Amino acid sequence: MGNSKGRRRRFGAVRQYRSGRWTASYRDPDGLERRAPETFATKRDAEIWLSQIEADLSRGDWQDPDAGAVNFEEYALRWVGEHTLAATTEELYRRLLRLHLLPTFGGLDLDEITPPRVRTWRAERLTATGATTVAKSYRLLKAIMETAADDELIRRNPCRIRGAGKEMAPERPVATVDQVDALADAIGPRWRLMVYLGAYGPLRPEEQAALRCRDVDLDEMILRVSTAAPELNTGKRAEGPTKSDAGVRLVVLPDFLRTDLRRHLDWFAEKGPHGLLFVGEKGAPFRRTSFGRKWKRARAYVGMPDGFRFYDLRHTGHTLSTQSGATLKDTMVRAGQSSERAALIYQHSNAERQKEVAGGIDARVRAERARTAEKGDGERSGADLVQDA
Repeated sequence: MGNSKGRRRRFGAVRQYRSGRWTASYRDPDGLERRAPETFATKRDAEIWLSQIEADLSRGDWQDPDAGAVNFEEYALRWVGEHTLAATTEELYRRLLRLHLLPTFGGLDLDEITPPRVRTWRAERLTATGATTVAKSYRLLKAIMETAADDELIRRNPCRIRGAGKEMAPERPVATVDQVDALADAIGPRWRLMVYLGAYGPLRPEEQAALRCRDVDLDEMILRVSTAAPELNTGKRAEGPTKSDAGVRLVVLPDFLRTDLRRHLDWFAEKGPHGLLFVGEKGAPFRRTSFGRKWKRARAYVGMPDGFRFYDLRHTGHTLSTQSGATLKDTMVRAGQSSERAALIYQHSNAERQKEVAGGIDARVRAERARTAEKGDGERSGADLVQDA
């Protein structure tokens, strides 16, 4: 209890406790009395604090000191639920929260998450897991806290580490034509077309999982890619839109795939126009785990690096498209990628141009295969000469 009420001020009031320390109070915009969260050593310190509050009110920067008293875990989970996210993105966000954010921040209120705490968390995570995962987790934390700032629950986003959300991915390997052929042979007849579509489509695995027989025009060698069916950790496939708006497209395939495509439709695809193009040995949609085992065995047999992913086949298609004279826009259309670069608005890639690109890929693959065959014949001839000698 104070022993001095102090003089009346134009804004707020200060008073001294029997201990000698000072306190300050004021009325907020709703008329509620607000008291300083701590006491002050001098009357001047209390008055300076009040002046800062008055300035914030006059500028419209004042923030309810109780607004940030919202539990981070509750707010973050609500944030994920309120956003319209792709099934795979929601699954990723919930996993990042569970494994990397909630163990540190789950028990804190929003206003207790400070820049020093964020820096300490990031430094600890970098010693415990990969830099790419830490970058993804940091971007998620920053997005959540940015919304909290927009909701006026905190004054400023505490995620202020420059470059912390950038992923520095290593350069991905590019498979040669010979390596793609070897992988297609090693993985077996049922799945060889998947390898070729991954390289020369180039189609994403989740796009191939959604392909149906009606999407194939064998005469024109065109695939219609309109949906994707990524597999969740639960084993269920979440069929829906492709990864980007640019992913909805017609893919013109190089003509050397005609025989493989026809055989696959006759031998392995589900029957009927609505049948899936790729199904397992028992007629069910292929599973990521079972296909992954086949891919690893094929990769090891061919001698590809352990880190070479099925997704990396797309780099072969990108490279061949560029070498075949494709523009950046041609390659983007073919791969189902989008860009915000204004210069690309003035570039176009229609169906005829895509046929030219596919023709260029066809010519290059045939030439590579011919060189390999000639080399093999030459080696065999040399061996025959040695035997004759």
